[in-house]
Amino acid sequence: MYISTNPGTMFRVYTGLAITLMGSAMNAQATDGYFSQGYGMKSAGMGGASVAMTDNAFAGANNPAIASWAGDRMEVGLTVFMPSRGMQRTGGTALQPASVDSDSNTFYIPEFGYNRTISPHWAVGLTVYGNGGMNTDYAGRNYNCGAGANSANVLCGTGRLGVDLQQLIIAPTIAYKISDNQSVGFSPLLIKQIFKADGLQGFSLMSGDAAHLTNSGYANSDGVGMRVGYLGKITPGLSVGASYAPKASMSKFSQYAGLFAGGGNFDIPENYAAGISFQLTPSVQLAADYQAIKYGGVTSIGNPSTNAAPLGAANGPGFGWTDINVYKIGVEWQVAPQLQLRAGVNVCDDPVNSANVTFNILAPGVMTNHYTLGGTYALDQKTELTFAYVYASSNSVTGASLYNGMGMSAGNETVKMSQQSLGIQLGWKF
Repeated sequence: MYISTNPGTMFRVYTGLAITLMGSAMNAQATDGYFSQGYGMKSAGMGGASVAMTDNAFAGANNPAIASWAGDRMEVGLTVFMPSRGMQRTGGTALQPASVDSDSNTFYIPEFGYNRTISPHWAVGLTVYGNGGMNTDYAGRNYNCGAGANSANVLCGTGRLGVDLQQLIIAPTIAYKISDNQSVGFSPLLIKQIFKADGLQGFSLMSGDAAHLTNSGYANSDGVGMRVGYLGKITPGLSVGASYAPKASMSKFSQYAGLFAGGGNFDIPENYAAGISFQLTPSVQLAADYQAIKYGGVTSIGNPSTNAAPLGAANGPGFGWTDINVYKIGVEWQVAPQLQLRAGVNVCDDPVNSANVTFNILAPGVMTNHYTLGGTYALDQKTELTFAYVYASSNSVTGASLYNGMGMSAGNETVKMSQQSLGIQLGWKF
């Protein structure tokens, strides 16, 4: 079988393949909240540190300005993501104790990046990536909510319980070298998201539009955002970078207008990052990033679940997620001319607090610590193979059940999560 190595042909083939696969498979991944721990396999192996690293084609996701320095390259990869999620309820008298784990624990996540230098000053690229992590799938008819033995799910609805949020972002990129050691970049973000919720009939009396609360299948939402970036090479061995993406306004999930605050609103939160890379020795490079994700600025995500308003109202209950800070540090070691090894740590705030546990049975994005390993092996001068392994240690949050405020003694609830992922990526330089 003949496989073309012409850059133009490869770009068209793999762009189409990546968009198709990601549109159907991007529904969960190693997460800081529901943003990815790292975009691109090299970043993933270094704890997600990427803002001042120029050895990859994922400028549109990390920092558009790095496209000026990444050269002519393309990368396509696949990650097997394996999360474990669950909940417990203890100490109540009106609602019985419960302990349920989410099903659907294996996901396949593709990635794609392309970069091309078109003149001494200009470079272009394309990154296709996604966000997820808000995905649960609990068994139905395994719990007694007072209507008969084992007739309900753990949130007192009927049938299986869970949500699925998928966000696909296509980021064309243009970057400009404003001097020999500085560049700026811009990426419009073309965003598509889909969402569904099942088994939430138990919240019908809380909703301002119960007909659009649950079990409405997949709903679609579209929007456009942007990311801007800067990279400066302070010395031959020291680089600094920064990127910023304002909140992206999305069309509403009209099929879930009785669930999300603002009649189905689910915007993409503002986020920004700054980073540094330093060549410690000829064979060892260090990188560190700081990132802020403003989940609290999106009403459907940030509104407290205890808000005294109907679900779907402008000030209606949300998941109660807070803004988070993310700290990423990684090291890259050139072991041999053909081999690089990487390791990293990613530490972030927990967006979920004890006052909002019940709603976050649906979306237990409680991860705080990620530990990563990775490496790249050069198959020849133009082709390389990269891998990354991420382990996120188990974390949990416990708080009083929301049902206590509804006049039922339900005690305390706990949500928990742990994650592992293993990915492989093939890259070409041309």
